[in-house]
Amino acid sequence: MPRRKIKSPLFVAIDTSDDIQAKKLIRAVAPVTGAVKLGLEFFMRHGPDGVRRTLDEMDTALFLDVKLHDIPNTVAGAVASVVPLRPSFITIHTSGGEAMMQAAHGAAVETADKLGVARPLILGVTVLTSLSDSDLKMLGHLTPMTDQVRRLASLAQDCKLDGIVCSPHELRELRTLCGPDMILVCPGIRPKGAKADDQKRTLTPPEAIANGANYLVMGRPITGADDPALAARDVLEGLE
Repeated sequence: MPRRKIKSPLFVAIDTSDDIQAKKLIRAVAPVTGAVKLGLEFFMRHGPDGVRRTLDEMDTALFLDVKLHDIPNTVAGAVASVVPLRPSFITIHTSGGEAMMQAAHGAAVETADKLGVARPLILGVTVLTSLSDSDLKMLGHLTPMTDQVRRLASLAQDCKLDGIVCSPHELRELRTLCGPDMILVCPGIRPKGAKADDQKRTLTPPEAIANGANYLVMGRPITGADDPALAARDVLEGLE
């Protein structure tokens, strides 16, 4: 069974635990979005069955942003458990290390093959866009942000991950480091003039694409708009 078609570079983050509101938002943006992102806020409340119900008959790809981070066996089991949902993307934390990333990739390949479905692409989260250099220093990372992101991105590539999730501020360097085939997914994207909210490392959509991003993740500027579909179309028109 083929992977769902990615219709545009814009992924809309549906960051709510309200399944009725989530379905309403997904229905609005599905015609234009490349994928909808459902994360921990939704998944922890509704689980796999809630994801199925919410996406039922929706013509959109699923970006399952659960940011798995545990021992290799546990992460492999978690990946295998969600493959039946047919997500196009699953996120894990690169800071979980080499064995964990390899286990996640292996579980995705093996389970998808058994089920006869397209393998979900595994994306490694480098450093969260809500963190700054001072935050990393408090956590004991004494190297600059860019060095830490570069190290984790290289490790993810060595572990055969399909792509990485990174701040748009690291895009140019990571595109050079990882080459043209590595998928770069960027959250923390904000249209010109929009509030940064809790994002500390942001760029506008055209800037992020120009710097090498494959896909952009946007939430509140779209889902908080009076007309989410129109807001999404405006972003895509700005990219053209």
